[in-house]
Amino acid sequence: MGTRLPFGDGLRAELGTPLRSRRLDSSPRSRVWRVVLPDGTAVVKQFVDGPDADERFACEVAALRLAARGAPAVVPALLAVDEGQRLLVLEHLEHRPPGGDWIVDYAGALARLHAATGPADAGALPRWWGPDQVDIDAFLALAEALTVTVESRVAGELRDLVGRLDQEGGHALLHGDPCPGNDLHTPTGVRFIDFEQASLGSGMTELAYLRIGFPTCWCVTSAPEPLLERAEHAYRHAWRAATGSEPRGDLTDACAGWLLRGDALVERARRRSVDHLAAIPHRDWTWGTATARERLVHRLGVVRAMTAGSAALTGLGGLTAAMRRSMLARWPDLRPVPTRRP
Repeated sequence: MGTRLPFGDGLRAELGTPLRSRRLDSSPRSRVWRVVLPDGTAVVKQFVDGPDADERFACEVAALRLAARGAPAVVPALLAVDEGQRLLVLEHLEHRPPGGDWIVDYAGALARLHAATGPADAGALPRWWGPDQVDIDAFLALAEALTVTVESRVAGELRDLVGRLDQEGGHALLHGDPCPGNDLHTPTGVRFIDFEQASLGSGMTELAYLRIGFPTCWCVTSAPEPLLERAEHAYRHAWRAATGSEPRGDLTDACAGWLLRGDALVERARRRSVDHLAAIPHRDWTWGTATARERLVHRLGVVRAMTAGSAALTGLGGLTAAMRRSMLARWPDLRPVPTRRP
């Protein structure tokens, strides 16, 4: 596939001949253009060749069609698809710089996105997979490397946590990477883009992003508690309005699950390769707005606070507090993650 706009005869018959186009910045996994068509401006996205290109393309198409049920809209309209070219034509939306309380509107839109699917959609997208025993072992090995004593009950607590996350299941439409940059703040509300990693699971998995620090994203932020509470209230209110029920899942479990995952310390291309937690005692690295150690210190603090008074995760609460103290003592120059999005 070349770098010129691949707008074939089928698309021209359906949407008209492009009047002009401009290439936009995108990830290495795709090419994106802004295109002026006879009926208005659109965005063209083409998935580049790669071992998982067909799967990513199919995932995004399926997710956009499912999410189109949302009202008000939570995704751009899908105008056309060229399967042979792995190409999408999407509604063009104007993004406005979000305000300081942007996570409130974001959370409400995220709930409406999650609520677009239900049990009848099982199999329409891949099932979300959480942490497993490998993640538990890596996390406990990190604690030992930090010379922190691990109480005997912690391993059992973590096995139970992983079991709860696995059994939770759920049929919410998960974006897969709902990070700053994949949310467009438009005059008519927040819309989400880039659904290459979409899946079905528990909405708490992604509501947890606000507290745990956007674990799959280059842009980590940490909002103050009153703003987090407003955003989580907005999520629950929007979910109830869309479904007539309460959201499923436990937010503390979801945050603890993200803490265990070493892959949430690196960009997507480096995931599923090595034990990234094992590298923490020996080196640090920067990804986006924070270093790996800064991300981990933030997550340890979040889980420490959320597990206070939790009978199911009492041991983990003590362990996270001790690990955080050890990291800050070893590396006193670590900074808090940013409070504002870039």
